[in-house]
Amino acid sequence: MAKKLNVEQDNMVFGLDIGTRSVVGIIGYKTNNSFHIVAMSVKEHESRAMIDGQIHDIEEVGRIVGLVKADLEKQTGTKLTKACVAAAGRVLKTVNVKAEIEFDEETRITKEHIYSLDMLAVEEAYEIIASKNASKYYCVGNSPITYYLNEYEFVNIENHKGTKIGVELIATFLPDEVVDGLNQALYLAGLEIIGLTLEPIAAINVAIPKQYRLLNIALIDVGAGTSDICITKEGNVVAFGMIPSAGDEITEAIVEKYLVDFNTAEYIKREAANGANKIEYEDIMGLPMTTTSKEVVATCDKVVRKIAKEASKKIVDLNCYKPVSAVFVVGGGGKIPGYTDYVAQELKIAKERVALRGKEVLKNVEFDVKDFEKDSLYVTPVGICMNYYSSQSKFIYVRVNDVRVKLYDTGKLTVSDALMQVSYPNEDLFAKSGKELRFSVNKKTRLVRGDRGESALITINDKPANINSVISDSDNIKVTPSTIGADAKATLADLEEFKESLTFEVNGKKLVCPRFAYVNGNLENEYYEIKNDDDIKMENFYTVKQLLVFMDVDANQNFEIMVNNVAADMDTLVYENFTITFKYLNEK
Repeated sequence: MAKKLNVEQDNMVFGLDIGTRSVVGIIGYKTNNSFHIVAMSVKEHESRAMIDGQIHDIEEVGRIVGLVKADLEKQTGTKLTKACVAAAGRVLKTVNVKAEIEFDEETRITKEHIYSLDMLAVEEAYEIIASKNASKYYCVGNSPITYYLNEYEFVNIENHKGTKIGVELIATFLPDEVVDGLNQALYLAGLEIIGLTLEPIAAINVAIPKQYRLLNIALIDVGAGTSDICITKEGNVVAFGMIPSAGDEITEAIVEKYLVDFNTAEYIKREAANGANKIEYEDIMGLPMTTTSKEVVATCDKVVRKIAKEASKKIVDLNCYKPVSAVFVVGGGGKIPGYTDYVAQELKIAKERVALRGKEVLKNVEFDVKDFEKDSLYVTPVGICMNYYSSQSKFIYVRVNDVRVKLYDTGKLTVSDALMQVSYPNEDLFAKSGKELRFSVNKKTRLVRGDRGESALITINDKPANINSVISDSDNIKVTPSTIGADAKATLADLEEFKESLTFEVNGKKLVCPRFAYVNGNLENEYYEIKNDDDIKMENFYTVKQLLVFMDVDANQNFEIMVNNVAADMDTLVYENFTITFKYLNEK
């Protein structure tokens, strides 16, 4: 009888990889340097309950999960009630977007500007997803690929000055129906989900150590119905993708060639992948037959080349239209000879840089179980278990202004994630300036900015917070919208040009005069309130008549007028520091 283990109290985890062809269950525990598998069970689906990694028959999948659970309970002598799972990569929707913000004048870029830019990009991604799908989607991750400052690429634009910023960003979304299907299938098997991750993330956490992610590397997880792809660069996972071509297409080619049922074709494929010299089988007529791995590989060559070509094209698309430095391949479908060579050929990189990852990436995993050996097939289920210790990702619920919000918890959720999920208006978060005032002075455009309002007031559980504050399950987030400052106002008296005076010498005395201001052709005084698009002209001269009127002299009298010792009349123009003399003439 198996030694009884207290799985749910002894730092152990139960991980389930619910795939297209089979369900893999693993029970293990983590030590400082390794992960120990103490129980393992694999059950193949008896019907097409899963298609391309997605649950189609919830009841049947629940039944198979129940068989795996029962087997593991027998091995460990304990009742299992909780499990970690992963959502298939095929259900992810990935959107590449570019967003830009332009300033009216050169501006020092702050974290607030960068957040606003990223949020604008994610909002655009949401709109793209919503316009193409009726389902409700959750953003499960977003990653800036490149920032731009004045159209030039930058790694970090914070503290730089510019008039235009931009970002190219990738956002990944997960449909609610997928999570609900997983929940229901496990519920039918008497299990509760305590950890949820994504299959590409689970695979990459095992196959590509963090220190390798500084490099531009692709991972292909070749499953039964789909090939999941993710790209790393500069320490981050920057893109997810999927192609609906994988191991089943290879199996179908064997079915057609050798006239066998699907399960027999799977057996033939596995034997060929393992390099068996002689493969014995029965065809659908019940006749005993034999073949070789070489013959099987030749039969599958066309399909393998096609799958490799599609995966390579997807990698290039996800990697900003250029090949990666190296490719790691996991999953049973990638074990067929020729696959890695074709990927290298399509990407035009050395074939040594495309490698099947199996035992070497599981070197810190101890298989303390019988009948199972280290294999690339088990990279994803081990990754699901390991994810439990690093993040225990799951869905959490918070409230945003009394609206209940469901979020995929990556372990780093902030207020901004909750606000994006409820499509909270970006403009209601940051202080808004009042309307600006634009006009021209002597043909030069002038801008007066409105007053700046107050930023949004954010609290979490009635305590002050901000958009970057970390949130947890059941948090109550309150957001009071930002305010708009007063609109810009200005009068002619506010203009520096208006404050400048003109000085004349009149009859031997200095005379200081204000400058004349014409607005849209009309003479206006200092109290005139400037309006948008006003055309203001500040004159730098007076006429003799205007000067006399300013001096309260009756300009209708007869005068003898001299300007700079030259005879003049009422229409003569006088400028700064001109000398003017006038005297009355006796009427005859």
